[in-house]
Formats: sequence, structure tokens, C-alpha cells
Amino acid sequence: MFEYFYHEILRKTIISFGTLFNNITIQKKDASDTDFSVMKIPLAYGPTQKFLARLEQSGDLNKSTGISLPRMSFEFTGLTYDSSRKVTTTQKIAVKDPDTKKKVNKVFTPVPYNMQFELSIMSKLNDDALQIVEQILPYFQPAFNLSVELVETLKEKRDIPIILENITMQDDYEGDYATRRVLLYTLRFTAKTYLFGPVTRVEPIKQATLSYYTDNSEKRDLAYRVTPRAVKDYDDSVVTNLSEDILSSATTITVDDNSGITADTYFEIDGESIYIKKVGSDNKITIDRARDNTVAKDHVKGSALKSITQADNDLIELGDDFGFDGNTFF
Repeated sequence: MFEYFYHEILRKTIISFGTLFNNITIQKKDASDTDFSVMKIPLAYGPTQKFLARLEQSGDLNKSTGISLPRMSFEFTGLTYDSSRKVTTTQKIAVKDPDTKKKVNKVFTPVPYNMQFELSIMSKLNDDALQIVEQILPYFQPAFNLSVELVETLKEKRDIPIILENITMQDDYEGDYATRRVLLYTLRFTAKTYLFGPVTRVEPIKQATLSYYTDNSEKRDLAYRVTPRAVKDYDDSVVTNLSEDILSSATTITVDDNSGITADTYFEIDGESIYIKKVGSDNKITIDRARDNTVAKDHVKGSALKSITQADNDLIELGDDFGFDGNTFF
């Protein structure tokens, strides 16, 4: 417990939320009701009071360097546990490592949390604010799903519902004509996200040993050891090819060259696993068909015989229904 990990889930959710409102524009019209300018609304992260304070400090309304309106800001305001989405805490998620393809990444099921956001729309003209609000509301009924990759090592993508909770409008204009008016619309949202714990990386079991003790007149210890082996070729190691077509019932086959083949080994032909029982003369070999739950089928001349070796054992992937090479010893 309390080992270091950081998936940046909260940060990713905040950025994804802000991206939703990062491309809103308004149009201003002249007296003849024709468009004469299009303005993209600036969006910044921070508390609303920060921008309102900057407006009050601008002073002279005729200065072109003052903070401009309309503009938007958003802020992450809180985090609460969502018990309605709770699942079994002891269950784990296992995903094949996207980089090595051999190891497995495991993590406990995520914990549901609700993130609260506030989106503020500041404007001096009511029509500008209404244009912005009307471009946002139709997408929330009341939720909008946002796809976020929460854990990069797991390639875990989830749809995060962004729920619009309520909208308030505030107009605190008081004072003389030199006072800047600010219309403030506040939209409050809830994002239903998930927080993941640390990810552990494990490898497939390479060897298992079972020991047991017999309590009788002839006391002795017995151990059974099993070692997983690959049931298919991973490194595309072609040793030879079939020199003639074979049927699914054939147990003796002829290859182009059997000098690189030895007895008591495994090969793969077009997805079928075979066991080499005997290497004969004239490039003939005697085989046992359809090993490791594969299906015997016809193969055509030129089909490749790929060797299944220790190198393939080292490349066993998650989900490989590998066979077991068992040895019993006393």
C-alpha cells in the first residue's frame, strides 16, 4: 500500500473537459443584419473571481490592452465518491502488455469518483452570452460522453459522462457609465470518472512444482513438475517445406530436406501442431497429428514446417493454451 504511482487521470479528465469548449465562436452583425466579424471565445483555466478582479483593475475602458470580453473560464471545484457505481473491489483487470506482448499488466477494478466543474461565461453584451450558451446546451441531455484513455499502460479507454447539473445567470451592474458591466453565466457539470490503483506487471508461469507426502507404511515424498511450452511458432522459424500434398489422415510425410529435423520435437504446419516421432530416409518423417488441441487438415505442397523451440517458449503470450511437459520424480 502507498507505493508510488500516477496515471494522471484527474489531469486528463480536466484537459478533456476544457477541450469541449475550446472552439466556440460568436458572430457580430451590423445594423443591416449582415455578419461583419467572427470572434473565437478565449478559454482559460482558473477561478472566475480571478478574471473579474482583472476586469476591475483594468480601469480605463478606452485602453486596448485591457482584458477583453466575452471570454470563458473553467475550474475543477471538487471530488466525491460515487457509491452507486461501486463494483467488487477484489476483482482484477488483466491486459497483455502492449510493448512486450509477453508480460501481463494487472490492476484492481477502478474506484468511481465524480469530479465537479464550473464553466463561467463572462460578457458585457447579453447577445454574446446567449450565443455561447446556445452552442453548448444542445449537446447535454443532460449528459455528453467523453472518451478518455485513463491508464496508458493498460490502453484503458472509458466513456466519461459529463452531466450538466444547472445554470445560473448573474448581472451585478451598478454604478456610473465608467463602470464595466459583466454578465456572468455559470454552468455546473459533473464528470463521472474512475481512478485506478497501481499497475503490476507479471510474466506467464514458466514452471510449477507440486509436492505431496504419502502417509502410509512406505513413506515417501512425490513431486510433480510441469513446464509450459509454446503450442505454436512465434518467431517464424521455417526449417523445411512439404514436397507433396498430404491428407488430414497422413502420418508419414515427405519434406524437401529432413536434415534439420529431429525426433521428439514439435512443429507447426499452417496452424496445425505436429509431433515428430521418427525421422526416416528419403526425407520422410513419421508424425503424430493435431497435437495441443489443433485440428488435422489437408496441406498442399510447399507448406512450411515451422519449428517450435525454446525460443518460442520464451515468447509465450497471454491466452496461449500452452501444453505441459511433465516430469515425475522421486
